[in-house]
Amino acid sequence: MDFEFFYSSSSSSSSSSDDDFFLDSDDEAYLEDRKRPKNENYFETVARYNDLEFMEHFRVRHHIAYDLAVHFEGSQEFNETTGGHGKITAYNQVLIFLWFAGHLTASFRDVADRFCITISSLFRIVRRLTHVISYMASTVITWQNEHEKQRTRDFFQIKGFSNVIGAIDGSHIHIDKPSSDPDSYYNRKKFFSIHMQAVCDHKNKIRSVFIGFPGSVHDARVFRRSPLAANLETLWSRRQINFNRTLSSYWYVIEHCFGLLKQKFRQLYHCKLRKIEHIAHFIRACCVLHNLAIDDE
Repeated sequence: MDFEFFYSSSSSSSSSSDDDFFLDSDDEAYLEDRKRPKNENYFETVARYNDLEFMEHFRVRHHIAYDLAVHFEGSQEFNETTGGHGKITAYNQVLIFLWFAGHLTASFRDVADRFCITISSLFRIVRRLTHVISYMASTVITWQNEHEKQRTRDFFQIKGFSNVIGAIDGSHIHIDKPSSDPDSYYNRKKFFSIHMQAVCDHKNKIRSVFIGFPGSVHDARVFRRSPLAANLETLWSRRQINFNRTLSSYWYVIEHCFGLLKQKFRQLYHCKLRKIEHIAHFIRACCVLHNLAIDDE
């Protein structure tokens, strides 16, 4: 398996309610029915964006957003729900999600006002698309075919390493203080986080991802508990393990990949979702979008 989650039952919930999805702060104020001034014409403005302007705002090209909308429109999540003011089109919901993922906004209200929707609609849209895009990982986050592997091997061969098909490392995703077992999420860098382990190739495309360990857990332990380690242990000799440690000096490859991922989808600098399970899916959804964007370059 090329992607996997880890999260304890105490830190997650099977509930998919909107109230469980975002932060507690000011929820009552967010969900007020009173009318507030909104940006009535932003979707019309978006329709006039050229490709460069569209990418600046939504982090992917027009056609990727359209493809995501087609996929979403055929999903159970889209077809089972309708808001009180009628169903927002699949394409517009994708735009809202991409904007949310791509911007470290001041508040959820800012996003809702920009797209002239209610806070509760924003909650539902982000929840639905988080899971729909996350589950695309089975076809988007995959290991290379033989031709792609050879190109990656050639890249690392130039640097003096043979038969290398990816670089691996971990990254911390900043979160707010969890309500359950917060100490385990407080990392050595002095903030609350969950751990993301990833393997990328020479083109910064993510080939494997393992998400959900609390931030206090060391990278080495996360790796030992990951499905990737279990698979590799059956293949590696001691000499290969030592070789891999030497290869870690080229960690900049995966660090650059993490940098691109977070710069493009800036919610990953400080994810505002509530439940660990939802955060893990959101991170994986951003990895899917990252790969789609890489393939489009």
